[in-house]
Amino acid sequence: MTVRSILNTKGHQIMSVEPDAKLAAAVKLLGEKKIGAVLVMNQSRLEGILSERDIVRVLGERGAGALEESVSDVMTRKVVTCKETDTVAELMEMMTKGKFRHLPVVDNGKVVGLISIGDIVKRRVQEYESEQEALRDYIKTA
Repeated sequence: MTVRSILNTKGHQIMSVEPDAKLAAAVKLLGEKKIGAVLVMNQSRLEGILSERDIVRVLGERGAGALEESVSDVMTRKVVTCKETDTVAELMEMMTKGKFRHLPVVDNGKVVGLISIGDIVKRRVQEYESEQEALRDYIKTA
């Protein structure tokens, strides 16, 4: 199973904010969309990623005043990305080693999607359910 197969099911839409957006606006977007991370993009170029973890960290360090800071002051700049041809096993290893839950998908230098650990778990559960159903059908006919 590859990233491409997950994106084909989930869709390629991404939520993004510009680097100079206020942190409060990004927090509002995360809440409205019920998502855990947003890409920080300057036009079509990936500048960073802003996750719930980044927000909690900065609020703990600087207090509520941080909500008036720009996203670029808070975001994670070193973004690990994946390709559509990467496997779920590779993603799980990257996410476990890096201790993050979101991976932008990049194809030929362009962001084409965002994969979360939730997307991976959902896909794996579907895969296991399909295998179980196939085994049940096999047993019935045996």
